[in-house]
Amino acid sequence: MQITVWISSVSFQAYADISFESTCDAGKGITDLKSALQNIFADNLVETKEDFLKTFSTEANCVKSMISDGKIVSNGLDEHLKVDCSELEVVRVKGTSMGLLYCRLVPLVLLLVDGSNPIDVTDPDWEIYLLMEKKSYGQDNLQKLLGFAALYRFFHYPDSHRLRLGQILVFPPYQRKGYGSYLLQVITSMAVADNVYDLSIEEPLDSLQHVRACIDIPRLLSLQAIQPSLNSVVTRLKEENLAKRTQMTRFSPPSDIIEEVRKTLKINKKQFLQCWEILIYLALGPIEKYLENFRTVVLDRIRADVIGKDTGAGGKQVLEVPTEFDSEVSFVMFKTKGGGDESKEVEIEESDKIKQEEQLQKLVDERIDAIKLVAEKVCVKSS
Repeated sequence: MQITVWISSVSFQAYADISFESTCDAGKGITDLKSALQNIFADNLVETKEDFLKTFSTEANCVKSMISDGKIVSNGLDEHLKVDCSELEVVRVKGTSMGLLYCRLVPLVLLLVDGSNPIDVTDPDWEIYLLMEKKSYGQDNLQKLLGFAALYRFFHYPDSHRLRLGQILVFPPYQRKGYGSYLLQVITSMAVADNVYDLSIEEPLDSLQHVRACIDIPRLLSLQAIQPSLNSVVTRLKEENLAKRTQMTRFSPPSDIIEEVRKTLKINKKQFLQCWEILIYLALGPIEKYLENFRTVVLDRIRADVIGKDTGAGGKQVLEVPTEFDSEVSFVMFKTKGGGDESKEVEIEESDKIKQEEQLQKLVDERIDAIKLVAEKVCVKSS
């Protein structure tokens, strides 16, 4: 069996070509493939190939008409784009027009965005940002949709809003060319211009988190307010030997700096703490000389996130215990109380401690690798 699905880059309607050598119900019935595809594509699925080809002319202006009421929030080009194009435009669309267009894009969301579900187009707090390429052919201006982002606008007491990026997708033919970074930069700039409370991303993939960090790090480096605190941390890491310390030391930014970053750059606390480690890494150059100290900083932060903020008797512990359920999807967590009451501590087998430490070290390696990738990208941009 072979299923080939064609999706129009003009109207985003689809045609499915299904071919097979034979069928066999095996006592369970034969799957109705057309119906299964209909669950994904709904009204976007065209019956015949001839009708699908006709949509390239009959639906040539469908996207243009749907975004006619949209607001252009950015136009121009980004110097880091890896392709030549006439002009890029980001258009914000809300309301009925957004719903009509998003219904055309839902199949791509379901097929290409991991773990994604369609947004509620009847909710007025959803808005989508469309990345358009404009090209001129004689007297005609053609617009091509390259990707989009869906954002939700929350009310924040008493008189502000928070923005959450729920979905972002650059269509496959245009990926790895810098368009996603451009769209995310526009959204970031728009959040600052609109003076929202902050901008967050719902469960970002590692690839999106990388792009996000590459955008936020240069912005943070240009913010003078963070420099004294950053310099203080870097000086300590250069002068101290954390291997000889007797207790865990915190190297997080002060709360007033976290608040200043949120107010000025609209970077939320969680994202800033991620970027803080990258800023330390960049400032510690040459990093090889201070890598062990930096590694300890990352380890302490991950240990606190994974095990608990108190790694002593008052922390959280996840333990393996005998169970009748699948050991891969079951666990037991204990939270012990402080105050020196040893009877309330949870004993961990030495083998479990070793395994736990190995897992933590693996997480540290992965995190440092991710930091290095961002640092290299930022340095290339700076040069």
